[in-house]
Amino acid sequence: MSFHFAEQLTAKLSDALSRTDFSGDLPEGFRAKIDQTQNRQFGDYQSNAAMILAKELKRNPREVATAIANAFDGGELCEKPEIAGPGFINFRLKTAALTAKLVQLIADEEHLGVTPVASPKTIVVDFSAPNVAKPMHVGHIRSTIIGDCLTRVARFLGHHVITDNHIGDWGTQFGMILWGWKNLLDESALKADPIPELLRIYREVNAKTKEDAALLDLCKSELVKLQQGDAENLAIWQRCVELSKQGLQKIYDRLDVTFDHWFGESYYNDRLAPLVDELIATGVAEASEGAICVFFRDNEKLADKPALIRKSDGGFLYATSDLATIDFRISELGAEAIWYVVGAPQQLHFDQIFSISARRGQTADLQFVPFGSILGKDRKMLRTRSGDTVQLADVLSEAVDRAMLIIEEKNPDLPANEKTEIAEVIGIGSVKYAELSQFRMTDYIFDWDTMLSLKGNTAPYLLNAYVRTRAIFRKLGSPYETGGSLTLTEEAEKDLLLKLAQFAEIVPAVLDDFRPNSLAAYLYEVATTYHQFWEACPVLKVEGEIRQTRLALCELTGRVLRCGLGLLGIRTTEKM
Repeated sequence: MSFHFAEQLTAKLSDALSRTDFSGDLPEGFRAKIDQTQNRQFGDYQSNAAMILAKELKRNPREVATAIANAFDGGELCEKPEIAGPGFINFRLKTAALTAKLVQLIADEEHLGVTPVASPKTIVVDFSAPNVAKPMHVGHIRSTIIGDCLTRVARFLGHHVITDNHIGDWGTQFGMILWGWKNLLDESALKADPIPELLRIYREVNAKTKEDAALLDLCKSELVKLQQGDAENLAIWQRCVELSKQGLQKIYDRLDVTFDHWFGESYYNDRLAPLVDELIATGVAEASEGAICVFFRDNEKLADKPALIRKSDGGFLYATSDLATIDFRISELGAEAIWYVVGAPQQLHFDQIFSISARRGQTADLQFVPFGSILGKDRKMLRTRSGDTVQLADVLSEAVDRAMLIIEEKNPDLPANEKTEIAEVIGIGSVKYAELSQFRMTDYIFDWDTMLSLKGNTAPYLLNAYVRTRAIFRKLGSPYETGGSLTLTEEAEKDLLLKLAQFAEIVPAVLDDFRPNSLAAYLYEVATTYHQFWEACPVLKVEGEIRQTRLALCELTGRVLRCGLGLLGIRTTEKM
């Protein structure tokens, strides 16, 4: 028996369609769709298949719906379907089916009803990708947190996922950093906190070059020496990269984000010239005004937007590096799919390199996963009062500090070490949830008061629901133990069980169009439904099967919240 109610109902609906008088006239490839109802008073699931078919068959939709309902055999799963409105077919699950589902789910502690994919893929996820010698800013929140969530979900579903932090560790900015290192570096500041010092010398040199053209030439010469393998410049560059990685790692540790590889842009340097030669030899690229370009004459969208892959001075570009990266990921990492979690303004760039990849005969599934911007309350790009870009490390620290103030107010008697740990969970979790609860293409407003609220669609609200599930067992004095019969008797119990069972439907759907917000919305519904159950159904004041059933629902809710929040990259806490 499938863990997935929607799958079971879809199979029965397809069987019913095959036994109607119009089965021979069904459109080729037609598959009836089952959706969750928004309101359980109309049933648990719903299908609009009759209305879709009625247009094709030129028949009355209610007549089609009635024919389907009459042919439908719900068996032990659901009652006879009901027809509503212009031709909706509503399905109401039987209490026995819901009870059986509770028994199944409480026994499936590892997957909670989620079926691993039948054909797992090797997927490379490219996300975060900050620049070396610069601090991560608030704009890196989206790529880092969305990429990490998609990675967790794909792995949970059974895919082999390889994460790659494609850091910007090569390029024109290094000429300025090299000159600044040799002439302006404060070694004590570098030792105390390297990234701010590297940023300081870069900004100072950058400002000086705007006034002194000769200095700009000196910086360019330092870059050329680096590119040609000068030992001193290579040593400085390598130290910059290592110091930057150490600083970045502190933030990733705080976010609980890990990478399998940090193959930066520099990793592909030796591959760029041979790649361009190959593209020319195969006719993919051609010379144009001294440069080498790829033209998309047969692509209406890109016809007037050629991709430059080698400049007239011999320099290479991001497109060249990204094409070499695709080659490496396919040939060396075995990638069958590559997901790029990058800001929406890069759409043209990825349209171009994906098109070039296809022209070269590469068949890996390349996906651009774009996202919008984070705004301040003034609906402009989020910046500090001085106008600088907000640094990610500062955002995380302030989130934890604000969470600590709330804990001090709500639960001042907690031991200091517990307060510190809980503040970290709530603060970091609130930043992550504020991001992941939004559709990724939405520009959203960063609002401390909203994201840390104990009410509404926030991390603290969900964490509080999880804490309530654990409080029951602290009061009971023992962890949950399986055994004994389970019996669903109240509508609030059935509402909660049905919502928990839908975890198996929601998790795989996250990867359809890459929508972590669908999982966040579902977990909010779980928390809300659990709070309603909590108010309606006493747990420890009842005995026998009813108590055992309600304990099972509390345990299962805790597992779903813990697992679901974990897929979002959010840790849980036993107390708040």
